[in-house]
Amino acid sequence: MAKKSYKSMDDFASASGVSRPTLSKYFDDPSQIKEVTRKRIEAALKKSHFEPNLFARHLNRKRTRNIGILVPTMSDPFYVQVVSLIELELREKGFWPVQISSHTRPELEAEAVRTLLSLKVAGAIVAPLGAGSRRSALERLRDAIPVVCFDNPADADLPYVGNDNAQSMAAIVQYLCRSGEPPIFLEIPHMTENAGERQAGYRATMAREGHSPLVIDCDVPPSWEFERLGYEQMQRILANGGLPGKTLLCANDRFAFGAMAAAFASGLKIGRNDACDVRIAGHDDHPLSRYTCPSLTTMAQNAPEIAAKSVELLLAHIESEDDGTTPVTNKVILEATLVMRESA
Repeated sequence: MAKKSYKSMDDFASASGVSRPTLSKYFDDPSQIKEVTRKRIEAALKKSHFEPNLFARHLNRKRTRNIGILVPTMSDPFYVQVVSLIELELREKGFWPVQISSHTRPELEAEAVRTLLSLKVAGAIVAPLGAGSRRSALERLRDAIPVVCFDNPADADLPYVGNDNAQSMAAIVQYLCRSGEPPIFLEIPHMTENAGERQAGYRATMAREGHSPLVIDCDVPPSWEFERLGYEQMQRILANGGLPGKTLLCANDRFAFGAMAAAFASGLKIGRNDACDVRIAGHDDHPLSRYTCPSLTTMAQNAPEIAAKSVELLLAHIESEDDGTTPVTNKVILEATLVMRESA
């Protein structure tokens, strides 16, 4: 027997013998309606091809069940990993993720903000561009809906979930000092607050360990192409007198990937045994860091907790806005874990 088709919620409600409000309540939460009515609707669904237009229904509400997710790029596996975990957390809690990338461009980040607001999302989880962000766009988003930032705190007084850079830099600097020559810090352009915090953590820990810090700045135009920047920086170091030491600590793993590739291309052997020329370490535990050759020693950010806490904090702010209360927490800072591999 062919299944019936219905053009609208009204048509299906009429055919099911229930009211339109009751049908809407069923699609929001089946447990809200009586069992006998629920069974009647489910029986009708089995005999039809009907699928509710959730997008249209949401747009007619003051607050939808959609949550925006905005990140700088989806070509970086770290963001892919965190966003995938955020999506699963949201789905489990009955929300629909709407994911947008700014492609590391300020004008597209501002456009994404306008898009999320036009979709009437209930809230947003954002990894801002940082120095490149248009403050007015993030403030507009903040003033319209609950927003939580992750990875990089926005300069707009927003709730935040991120890494404890002071703790993580202390852990890896102490390890490198214990296991060999103290590290030289290879800086990245300060596109986010993480960069400055990591350099500060390096300097403070080196001083506590009784060593003089040595920072090599990456004095180039800001760019999210960290692998290229790391490769070119290492090339410049090797061309201008060679390495100033045998241990290099990079501000993030992607920069370390480029530095390792340039060192290898120049004939240097990377690793922590006596036969090697240089040790190289990074930060973040980028999903590809275990597959470099040699595998990269790094600090692992707690991606599952970043995702879970971002969702938890956002939903708390949405709930507090609905009932007029003040959320308890505005900031969650998570510790990272040292991952010792073959590169250092």
